[in-house]
Amino acid sequence: MKKAMFFKSLEDEKVQCRLCPNNCIISSGNVGSCRVRKNVDGVLYSLNYGKIVSLAIDPIEKKPLYHFYPGSESLSIATVGCNFHCRFCQNWEISQSEVMLGEDMTPQDVVDLALLKGVKSISYTYTEPTIFFEFAYDTAKLAHRHGIKNVFVTNGFINPEPLKKILPYLDAANIDVKSFRDAFYQKLCGVRGFSPVIDTIRLAYRLGVHIELTNLLIPGWNTSSVQIRELCEWVFRLDKRIPLHFSRYFPAYKMTVEPTPVAVLEQAYSIAKKVGLDNVYVGNVACGRQDTYCPSCGELLIERKMGIEPVQKLIKGACPKCKHKVYGVELL
Repeated sequence: MKKAMFFKSLEDEKVQCRLCPNNCIISSGNVGSCRVRKNVDGVLYSLNYGKIVSLAIDPIEKKPLYHFYPGSESLSIATVGCNFHCRFCQNWEISQSEVMLGEDMTPQDVVDLALLKGVKSISYTYTEPTIFFEFAYDTAKLAHRHGIKNVFVTNGFINPEPLKKILPYLDAANIDVKSFRDAFYQKLCGVRGFSPVIDTIRLAYRLGVHIELTNLLIPGWNTSSVQIRELCEWVFRLDKRIPLHFSRYFPAYKMTVEPTPVAVLEQAYSIAKKVGLDNVYVGNVACGRQDTYCPSCGELLIERKMGIEPVQKLIKGACPKCKHKVYGVELL
């Protein structure tokens, strides 16, 4: 256990966790909604600090990040727990676990492994990195001293104060925008709504973190053309260059909805391009929408094939044909 950051002491040994917008009020001996932050005699502790339940080396494209050091590898880590309770979670065995599974590691252990493997970055992923904030924060600070980049793959449901605390050490984030409807978040994720996610995206973007967004399309819930267009128009107003990944849903956990029809994914792609977004992708399906094209002249710039390192055709981050500068970090 490690004493938690971001909590407020209340009467009768209660505490209020201030890490995420759930703002759980927790009595002594109990845990918050995420199940990994416990009140012990009026002090909040992180139960999952350093309890690494998943560890792998992944292509950065798997996060998915397509415009951040494409072709590089990332050391991916996770602990148990999540501040959402999504009925469709792909990693529910660890995100919803009530047992503190995992092998003990220190931040130094993680950074040493990243250095040994020669990866470009460390990704805090698989479960929600917000709920292992203290470990992610300690690791990210240490990683930066060694020139290793840090990546959050996150639902974006975090309060502004902790977000501002870790942002100086975050280089990139893929943030899920699950829907533009509060009802979706309330019924399927168990939280009050999506506005904190939008606030997180705006703040991270304003403070210079490389942002890419993912929208998992679940038939009957967030696949209407109206909802997709609203999302795309919002991204366009923020920055039309921000990559938007539409992802195909497959049945998981408590939801038995059919897999997303490919036609729905193609419709989403078409809407996003008509709205004017520069970089739109479709994931979890082989439909040829993973390649990067020049938004100015249409030239193929980064070709991605399953299991093969992406082939880049840029020159100093620009299209070789029309010289348009492509949005991203460390493009060739």
